[in-house]
Amino acid sequence: MTVATAGFARGPAVRVLPRLDDTNRFFWTSGQDGRLRFLRCSACRRYVHPPGPVCPYCLDGTLVPEPVSGDGVLHSFTVNHQQWIPGSDPYVIGLVTIAEQDDVRLTTNLVDCAPDEVRIGMAVSVTFEPVDDVWLPLFAPAPGGRR
Repeated sequence: MTVATAGFARGPAVRVLPRLDDTNRFFWTSGQDGRLRFLRCSACRRYVHPPGPVCPYCLDGTLVPEPVSGDGVLHSFTVNHQQWIPGSDPYVIGLVTIAEQDDVRLTTNLVDCAPDEVRIGMAVSVTFEPVDDVWLPLFAPAPGGRR
């Protein structure tokens, strides 16, 4: 269970977890060592997300999980005020662009900041929330704030 602390969003109180399979397991469990990973094409060196069997850029089939910095920029966001669970606090759903490739984006929660302090273009860094057998990649404001 996740709750807000002192006006800071931590995300929804209950999270729907992904179903792990051979294609996505690396992504959902890589946070165990604190590193965010995406598939990377061995031929054209582009990152591919969501995980798939071939590179959508060059159609090569050699994709290997590779760690990234975990840094990004908040591309867009919305604040969810709907109390799906009675008594839950508002939380931020963000679209984060990773630093390594501007067309790789994650829909995730922005945590550890007040919803009214969130701004498009703010620098963010990955943090992980372990739940059962997955490590959910969430993002928090990075030191320095804006890019």
